[in-house]
Amino acid sequence: MTSREPLSSEASHPSLAPPIAHLIEQLHKLPGIGPKTAQRLAYYLIRMPAEEAAALAQAIGSVKDRTTLCGRCRNITEADPCRICADLARDQTVLCVVQEPLDVLAIERTGVYHGLYHVLHGIIDPMRNIGPEDLHIRDLVARLTDEPIVEVVLAMNPTVEGETTAMYVRQLVAPLGRKVTRLARGLPVGGDLEYADDLTVARAFEGRQDF
Repeated sequence: MTSREPLSSEASHPSLAPPIAHLIEQLHKLPGIGPKTAQRLAYYLIRMPAEEAAALAQAIGSVKDRTTLCGRCRNITEADPCRICADLARDQTVLCVVQEPLDVLAIERTGVYHGLYHVLHGIIDPMRNIGPEDLHIRDLVARLTDEPIVEVVLAMNPTVEGETTAMYVRQLVAPLGRKVTRLARGLPVGGDLEYADDLTVARAFEGRQDF
């Protein structure tokens, strides 16, 4: 696992009231939140009107209680199947494989893709002890057996780990007789799909290649 920056002495100071220290500690666990940012967020929440704080707490609780994974594509959804899987107007023969649910949003914003998705929820990363068995790859293979998929589009991020995952998936999919393509190199190497602009993602889709 990657190391996390320790809380600063100020953030863990014994003079802090225990509820504040606990809040800072929990905020620090969020991705991209360092100790100083955790401190600032904690004090912002303290100054927030009570009704807004209650609404935020309710939203957090609601998203945990009311969301689940789509039994078909593994995207995060409130209803199973999800809206995309339930849309029979979408192309049922093309399946786009992505790393995370946020990647589905990035692709949908472009309006150029009208097929189905499969969300792996991660990538193969030996440095973090994440192997193929930790991802929804087995579900993907099962879908290719049960559904009339003709083309599988690999849309992993162009990183070392993304390439490793794409190669692994390709090795499993190719023997099943499905066409395997990948997004064109319109995406920057080392970049994340969710941060790419809409035009870049659209061009990458339009120029996808055999893999």
